[in-house]
Amino acid sequence: METIDFAIGTKVEHPQFGVGVVTKKSLTTTRVFFLHKGDKEIANSFTGIKLVEESHAGEPGGGGPGQISLAELEKVFTSVLMRYADFPEMVELGDRWKKGLMILKPGSDQLKPKEIPIDTFFKKIVLIRERLRVMEQRINNNSKLDEEEKINLQQYITRIYGSLTTFNVLFKHKSQYFVGERGTE
Repeated sequence: METIDFAIGTKVEHPQFGVGVVTKKSLTTTRVFFLHKGDKEIANSFTGIKLVEESHAGEPGGGGPGQISLAELEKVFTSVLMRYADFPEMVELGDRWKKGLMILKPGSDQLKPKEIPIDTFFKKIVLIRERLRVMEQRINNNSKLDEEEKINLQQYITRIYGSLTTFNVLFKHKSQYFVGERGTE
C-alpha cells in the first residue's frame, strides 16, 4: 500500500480539498494547508493525494531543508489573516455598476416597483459570502464532527456558492467571485 511521503513545502492536490502545501509531517499524519479549506491533518495511509509540484526547499529562494518558500508562507499567512481577523476582505463593486439602481418590478401594474441602490444590494451579497465563510471555518474546526460529516457540509456550502454565482457580474475582480462545484480548483 502506498502512503503519503511528500516533503514539507510540496504542493499537492486532494480530491475534496483541492490544491495545498505540505506544512508538517509526523509518523502517522501529514498536515496540509489548503488555500480555500484551511489546515487539514491527513493520514499517511490515504492514497488520494497527488503530487502537483515538488518542494523547492534547499533551493535558492525555497527556504532551507524542511521549510516552505517565502512566497508559499506569505500565501498561508494572508489566507489565515483573511479568515480569522476581525476585518473583512475589501470587495469592490464593478465599475459599471457604481451609482447604479436595481429595480424590482412586480407582475401587477397596480403595485409600485421597488428601487434599491446596487451598492446596497452588493453589500448584502458580500455579507452573505462572509457569513458562509465563517460557517465553513466553524465546520472545519468543529471537533464533534467526523471528517465525512465535515465533507458533506462543505459540499452543501459549495452548492450554496454555486447558487450565488449569478451575482458574480457585480464583482470588480474575478478572484472574488462565488465559485461552485465546477469552478473548484
